[in-house]
Amino acid sequence: MNLTTPLSQVPRVGPVYQKRLQNLGITTVRDLLFHFPRSYEDFSVITPIKTIQEGNTYCASGKLLDIKQKTTFKKRFSVTEALLQDNTGAVKIVWFQQPYLADSLKTGDQVYVAGKVLRDKDGIYFSSPAYEKPTLHPGGVKYRGELTHVGRIIPTYSETAGVSSRWLRSIIKMALASLGDIKDSLPEDLIKTKKIPTLSRALWQVHFPDSMVASELAQKRFAFEELLFISLFVLSERKKIASVKAPPIPLDTELMKRFTGKLPFTLTAAQKKSAWSILKDLENPRPMNRMLQGDVGSGKTVVATMAALSVVKAGYQVACMAPTEILVQQHFKTMGPLLAPFKVTIGLLTGKTDRFSSPKLPNDFIEISRAKLLEKTKEGKINILIGTHALIQDKVKFGNLALVILDEQHRFGVKQRARLCHQSYGGQAKLLPHLLSMTATPIPRTLAMTIYGDLDLSLIDELPKGRKKIETKIVTPQERLQTYRFIEKEVKKGKQVFVICPRIESQESQVHPRGVKYALHPGGVQPQPDGQEIKSVKEEFKKLSQDIFPNLRVGMLHGKMAQKEKEEVMRKFKFRKIDILVSTSVVEVGVDIPNATVMMIEGADRFGLAQLHQFRGRVGRSDAQSYCFLFAESSRGTNQRLRALLELDSGFALAERDLKLRGPGDFAGTKQWGIPDFAMEQLTNLALVQEAKNTAQEILEKDIALKQYPLLKARVEELRERLHLE
Repeated sequence: MNLTTPLSQVPRVGPVYQKRLQNLGITTVRDLLFHFPRSYEDFSVITPIKTIQEGNTYCASGKLLDIKQKTTFKKRFSVTEALLQDNTGAVKIVWFQQPYLADSLKTGDQVYVAGKVLRDKDGIYFSSPAYEKPTLHPGGVKYRGELTHVGRIIPTYSETAGVSSRWLRSIIKMALASLGDIKDSLPEDLIKTKKIPTLSRALWQVHFPDSMVASELAQKRFAFEELLFISLFVLSERKKIASVKAPPIPLDTELMKRFTGKLPFTLTAAQKKSAWSILKDLENPRPMNRMLQGDVGSGKTVVATMAALSVVKAGYQVACMAPTEILVQQHFKTMGPLLAPFKVTIGLLTGKTDRFSSPKLPNDFIEISRAKLLEKTKEGKINILIGTHALIQDKVKFGNLALVILDEQHRFGVKQRARLCHQSYGGQAKLLPHLLSMTATPIPRTLAMTIYGDLDLSLIDELPKGRKKIETKIVTPQERLQTYRFIEKEVKKGKQVFVICPRIESQESQVHPRGVKYALHPGGVQPQPDGQEIKSVKEEFKKLSQDIFPNLRVGMLHGKMAQKEKEEVMRKFKFRKIDILVSTSVVEVGVDIPNATVMMIEGADRFGLAQLHQFRGRVGRSDAQSYCFLFAESSRGTNQRLRALLELDSGFALAERDLKLRGPGDFAGTKQWGIPDFAMEQLTNLALVQEAKNTAQEILEKDIALKQYPLLKARVEELRERLHLE
């Protein structure tokens, strides 16, 4: 048996259990052994029976003096009773609804039991304890090290229907004992230098630890290993990008002065600093690989537009990609007027609608056939093409692409960039375009170092002048009606309202193809069938339009609506034909409605702080006072977390707070890496993250191609394939 052995070849794992284990993402021995414990129970201390007291949990060992099974007459309830004796005394054991125990346990058996001790009219007793008969050797010597379920530190696992932790312990222990030689991905000298256990020992100690210290050391080894793989991948990507060429874009300072001079506002110092870094990067003959971070409403699009203008006026094309059609439409309508004085042609390519805006139509657009738009793009007549993932279809070819701008799509790699411009240079991508990635999701320092370490970072950490602080309030159920009346008054003043509905949490965990649990949404909200989310929105829409605000104009927006229908709803909202817009949490990220002054979030406890902050940033985009109301159940822990929104205005400060409170697994993109939970927790450990990064740098300096480390190279390639799926 080895790590790649399928479960179908593992003894005691028949077709029924194979199907059940698939629910946990377990299909091979490797998956089984890397299904790590979620917690441990310490049953390693054997307590003398005479010292046992009610109300506590103990592990005891002794001989069964008697065992019998009976069924209560009234409830037909099975009860198995036994008496356990050691050399200090005896205690009763009671198991409920486990009649088979009367056959598997016999009078005179040596048994270990572990569980809670309760009291009834007859005295104290163990209530349905875990139990195990130790292996007897010649002379009656018993080796506690051979115990699996009691008498030691016991692992508890994430379970699924029909698969208990007890069953998993047995199968995992059998698999570990049957394994042949395991090849360790980490080099032997590194294991010695770092004083960490080998792969084989770490697997034993993470599942069946000799002590909690041994367990922690094993977990550290696996966390370090995962962080090392990520660091090797990220740093090798950085080196790979530095080794190829990109079109150098000269900085035209006069052009930039003309652009900023025509803006109806003054750039903030942070915008100027970010724009300068980007424009200087574009001058280099190697590809820029930069992420532009900034709170919602901080002005990232204007900075990106400056970069796009610089590239276009140097004679090249720009591709701008965003995740949703609504956001793509907004970029199209925002960039057009900004670039109108500079005679820039902009095209719009989505799954359903194709348009373009020419210098002659700066504030309007015309419908165009897909074939005509693609022809103009290939000929270089479309300066900037904005679209969804439709941009990376095979039929889309650029004449001379030099810059790719991504909005909220951080993990876009070398292969995708090469694919975008593959046909531009005689069928071979000799030049890679520059890459600018934008995000309003604040990324904490350790995540930025680890997950996005191949990207240079620019930060817009200030909002435009004149913006007022958004008043944020946690609304208890008792204050709901009062808040509704306040919202109604705001609408009567001519203002508008966003209502965000939560996704309904799925009952089943989602599983990554490699067996790692993951969440698809960057706020920690578990995914579920679209119908459930739409149901949530429809119910809220019905309640608000019919019961709460029957005299106001309430609209609804969700992902299953037809594109033209969505556009019509947003057009009505933008032109104040709708007072209150009820929306899903993910459809219209980044939509700009300056007249909206109220953000009302239902089920606020279902979102992460960073995502709530993004929602809050949809209002407060003018000089009018704005408000954010967080509707949540009056849970003490939830309100403690939500109160951070009352204290902190900075998205980056909130992200750091969220990281401490909830862990890193809820941030955008991190689950895409398939990082196990134990390693995700270590992403908050700055020292370990830095240690892994330093080690990766040392390895790559000696061997950039990892020829001396084939197993390390294989794991890095596996990670690359997972992230750069085409």
